[in-house]
Amino acid sequence: MDRTHLQRARQLLVGEARPVLCLVRAMALGAVAGVLAGVSSAVFLAGLDWVTETRISHPWLLYLLPLAGLGIGSAQHYLAGRSRAGVGLLIDEIHQRQDWVPRRMAPLVLVGTWATHLFGGSAGREGTALQMAGSLSDCFARVCRLDEHDRRLLLIAALAGGFGAVFGVPMAGTVFALEVPSIGRMHFEALVPALTAAVIGDSVCRALGARHAVRAPVLASLDGVLLVKVAVAAVAFGLAGTAFVLLTHRLKALLASRVGWPPLRPMLGGLAIVGLATVFGRQYLGLSLPLADEALVGVELSLAVFALKLLFTSVTLASGFPGGEVTPLFVMGSTLGAALAGPLQVPVPVLAAVGLVAVFGAVSNTPLACTVMGVELFGADLIIPLAVGCVGAYVFCTHRGIYPTQRLAVSKRGGPRAGPVADAEPLADPTSEEPAD
Repeated sequence: MDRTHLQRARQLLVGEARPVLCLVRAMALGAVAGVLAGVSSAVFLAGLDWVTETRISHPWLLYLLPLAGLGIGSAQHYLAGRSRAGVGLLIDEIHQRQDWVPRRMAPLVLVGTWATHLFGGSAGREGTALQMAGSLSDCFARVCRLDEHDRRLLLIAALAGGFGAVFGVPMAGTVFALEVPSIGRMHFEALVPALTAAVIGDSVCRALGARHAVRAPVLASLDGVLLVKVAVAAVAFGLAGTAFVLLTHRLKALLASRVGWPPLRPMLGGLAIVGLATVFGRQYLGLSLPLADEALVGVELSLAVFALKLLFTSVTLASGFPGGEVTPLFVMGSTLGAALAGPLQVPVPVLAAVGLVAVFGAVSNTPLACTVMGVELFGADLIIPLAVGCVGAYVFCTHRGIYPTQRLAVSKRGGPRAGPVADAEPLADPTSEEPAD
């Protein structure tokens, strides 16, 4: 065989091997992000369980929330720098490289969220898991000098790994990471690393002792009447999400305009939470998962339960306490569903389960991920009501959600594209402060 034929054979072999090598590389990136997300989420969840039990065992800790807010606010103001932007920073870096994600993001958000829950702030846990996974993964990218394409895939995989690990829903974590950067566009180029990271992240987190609540399957006899009622409830879920977003943004703007020194804002928020808990009770502090558990087993709740959890969470997050919105949104959605079940004559567990994922799907602009999450949590028998609830809530919620740097690729209501995704404007919160370098 002459040299020409050897060169052609070599080129053919290289061409055939390239897709396999790309697949292996993508899986390797996902595996790295998954391990980092799983380990960090396991540490976070173990600490979160401890601080929650400690707060419940020592009720007097609530009265230290204002002082804790002052400490957290000072750390955020003087130490956090760009990491104050939270998950929004990760999404922004996925769209366009600005700078490396600060390495300090992971420890600051971890300790800050533990402190928030220890002293009674009404916050969640998803934001912490995503920020830790993103910060650690980008640190790996920095050390290994990954190019822009691989770094972007790694950041998307980190979102998948963090979400899948902290909630125990790897398939929802995968879809969430592909769906959340842009409204109306799925980032399928990161499918392989995202799926790998979500599965490995969940497996590592469970192997290290994390335990997620096991939900009983929710059964429903499908008919047109039920779906119409779920669609009506979906409008309420979307409006509830809009109310949460608007109230949180307005409170944040009010504090920013009236309180010049940022560390004082969480201190004032802590005082407000202490006052609210004194008047309305302590069941709205922390994650408030017992409220969601009641709704999911069929207890009818009043609209006041939903409204108070919304108020507690908005005050906590708007004043600057770290954590996340997702678990409180689960509680808001499930309790709102339980309140609407009676008037709509729908079984309480059905509407509570739909509401649990639909409100979050509306404000995060991720209806597909939340439909998948509902199936993972409550079983495939409920998939059609879940889809109707999530999509309906998404349509009836504002474009501006809890992640202000999402890009608008396609309007929720079927309008024209805002332009190429790469050129679309982020849905920034005009009231937010520019993070320091």
